[in-house]
Amino acid sequence: MITKESISVGSLDWFYRKVQAEQETDKAPVVLLHGIPSQSYSWRWLMPALAEQGRDAIAPDWIGHGFSAKPDKRDFAYTPDAYIQALSDLLDALEIQTCSLAVQGFLGSVGLQFALRHSDRLERLIIFNTPLSPSAKLPWKMQQWGIPLVGDMLTQDPLLIDRTLEGGSGFQIADDDLDIYRRPFLQTSSTGRSLVATIKNLQLPQATAEIADGLKTWRKPTQIIWGMLDPWLDSAMVEPFASQSNVEWVKLPEAKHYPQEHWGEEIEPDLVTFLRRQFV
Repeated sequence: MITKESISVGSLDWFYRKVQAEQETDKAPVVLLHGIPSQSYSWRWLMPALAEQGRDAIAPDWIGHGFSAKPDKRDFAYTPDAYIQALSDLLDALEIQTCSLAVQGFLGSVGLQFALRHSDRLERLIIFNTPLSPSAKLPWKMQQWGIPLVGDMLTQDPLLIDRTLEGGSGFQIADDDLDIYRRPFLQTSSTGRSLVATIKNLQLPQATAEIADGLKTWRKPTQIIWGMLDPWLDSAMVEPFASQSNVEWVKLPEAKHYPQEHWGEEIEPDLVTFLRRQFV
């Protein structure tokens, strides 16, 4: 069963979802990081399978997103460095010294930067449709959220969730699920302001340059699970990295930008097999 948890780390209040391993285990937990404008709820189909496999699964809402705190930009910078430090502090607070890390989407780029800077804390890496090279650009739909005044208006509309998640995934999302995704936008206007701040400070060109350079020498076991019809991220950026001996590429022919949202049953066997595999 997925439980809803919260923890205060310094001045930041984190919300996260967790599934406890079915039996006591010494296996490293799996930490799952969502993209924009999603939240931890996007991992709901995969988390129980990880627990069945004997691993705790923890999916936080990034600061400024979902049900985590939405601090003013004067109190939290919303830059990759700020997010990386906040994530490191969260893992410390949860007493997670080593984990397998799953990342997805444009905010997933911050998760990759964390992995490259803190490789000693990672056992394995799982990448779902995340920017991997400087050729990646924010889609215009998201770029608009960072335009002064225009972005302030657009991000106060809860229906941006419907348009973006369904537009990126290519499939309709059930109303009950959309209600959960929309709820933070309906609860407080600070959700929209935090989304604007995230877009303005994502520093994607610098982040993807760091990622592309760092992945050249990355040697930890890695699985790439990629929706091949992603309208925003071309699979060509995967090819140079996927040729490395430590990398396994799982191609989902019909999936798009948010593969975990609709393709959990297809993803689960490959993901579980990867986590079970013994690496020398």
